[in-house]
Amino acid sequence: MAAIPLRSLIGDLDPKACKVHCAVSNGINHPIDVLARSWDEWLGWNRFRGNRDDFNRQYIFSLARDRSRTTHWLFGGVFEVVGRRPIPGEGSYDIELRDDLMGPFIKRLVVAFKPTGRNVRLNMETHLDQMEVASILALPYAAEPFPGHDQINHTLGVLKNAVEQDWHDWRGALQHMKGVYVIRDEVTGKAYVGSAYGDTGIWARLREYVDSLHGGNVELRALVGEHGADYARTNLRFALLEFWSMRTADEHVLARESYWKDVLLTRKFGHNRN
Repeated sequence: MAAIPLRSLIGDLDPKACKVHCAVSNGINHPIDVLARSWDEWLGWNRFRGNRDDFNRQYIFSLARDRSRTTHWLFGGVFEVVGRRPIPGEGSYDIELRDDLMGPFIKRLVVAFKPTGRNVRLNMETHLDQMEVASILALPYAAEPFPGHDQINHTLGVLKNAVEQDWHDWRGALQHMKGVYVIRDEVTGKAYVGSAYGDTGIWARLREYVDSLHGGNVELRALVGEHGADYARTNLRFALLEFWSMRTADEHVLARESYWKDVLLTRKFGHNRN
């Protein structure tokens, strides 16, 4: 099937009047999460100026990189630059959304594009013919779809979005499930094994980690205290090892938790103390 060029959707928008903003992760937040959770925060990403006056044209054509597919970008709107300040930093550009320019495609149009080099603020006419329509979502993007219980492998930063934005399919899949989970530090490789049992489903336990970043664990609490919240959200990764319905006996859950601590040696080399 022939690809659909992005050029066919931009209408009267003059590419020579546009800078493409290919928003990428800043090490803490993924732009697609920002676009989904807060329009004001997304505006802030497009008002930011570095040392150079990169948004030096009339329009900003904004794109947010997908978390898992680095060549896919979610369309975040066309903004007109109505004011500029020479001092770098947040709020250096005054911008207004041009809803008349591709407004119905905001949070719905997914663009396939592989930029060359590291520059993320590009002259549109130079790259437009390499940009294709990957898909158009039926509804505006709101969250990452639930990947399946056996496919969860997400940082606490991503899971913070899931909990705070109440991603319904995630909550529906996890709130009435018991389970054993592992939290791994991507920098050190050290792991912590825990469980959700009793009246506490996996979703509620996950919320505790999102809120505290340590879930009450002594060693994780010390890690957060030493390295800070940003480190924890970026480098602590949560995955399920086993999961069952709420009818499962707590004794079984706790036995399996102990089993995984033995298998993964988390008492000796990880963050478990018992």
